[in-house]
Amino acid sequence: MILIDFTSQKELFIPRTAVTDKKRLVNFGRGNSLAFQPEHSLLKYGVTINIENGNHKNELKYETSVRWLKTENNLHFFEIDRTSNLYLNEEEVNEIADLLAYKTSKVLYPLQVSVDEKGKFNDIENISVFKERWSKVKEEVYKEFDGETVDEYCLKIEKILSEPDTLSLLLKNDYFIRTLFFGIYQSFGQNFKIEGMQTFPIVNNSVEPNYQIELEIDPLKDEYDLINIEGYGNLHDERSVYDFINKAPFSLIVEDNPEMNNEGSCRIVHYLNGETLLPESVYLECSIMLQEEKKITVAIAVINEN
Repeated sequence: MILIDFTSQKELFIPRTAVTDKKRLVNFGRGNSLAFQPEHSLLKYGVTINIENGNHKNELKYETSVRWLKTENNLHFFEIDRTSNLYLNEEEVNEIADLLAYKTSKVLYPLQVSVDEKGKFNDIENISVFKERWSKVKEEVYKEFDGETVDEYCLKIEKILSEPDTLSLLLKNDYFIRTLFFGIYQSFGQNFKIEGMQTFPIVNNSVEPNYQIELEIDPLKDEYDLINIEGYGNLHDERSVYDFINKAPFSLIVEDNPEMNNEGSCRIVHYLNGETLLPESVYLECSIMLQEEKKITVAIAVINEN
């Protein structure tokens, strides 16, 4: 019957949201916005981080919990705590350098962070307590280890703890935190797509590289009742490969119309719980060209405990 009156070729547009089962529709707010409502949540995640520099690759695995604490001044506060041992390249860390790094990192946990209303990481909130924790952590370290290596390592930790700005910068570079709190709770508009600039701490630089990323949300939940969000983009920064290698916070060449460096890419995929809208799993892949390509891959997945 639809075709009866067609005398020439026509194109029919059927909206993605035209479904009979309305339960499959994502519960958007105004402007197809996604609300960040983490109140009273407590989630446990398994985390896998791969760091590749050319042909050199390391894999880090651990488990962590993320607990909502409070909302204050339009910010959400969370407590993050590691709940397992650390595994490096599928083996529990056992070399002295790795063990020292793991043991001394306990001074950071539980870690408190603040996150804005878009679900984007804002700041580390409990740096002042690390010094108080250090004496107990140091005592535990010296129960297991001794010697010059331990002394030197502990002195380095104490120096970092005495410089809050340096410590804050290091913690802001945490790949797990930055991936989980990427800032996806926005208005996606009538086309369910948004484009914007994002930064990610793939290199050790006080000014993070910029990536131009398009985020797209599926207005329908999938067969597992999950909300799918995918983002793709490329590096979009005035700094050259040479600038990044030399840790320059800005381009060393000043031009009216600078040629943008796009030697890098970023992809992120979120699967959100269809009811709570909180992440069930997140996958991020970010790269940048230095002397060799550096690539970070982060995979996060909820651990369901029965």
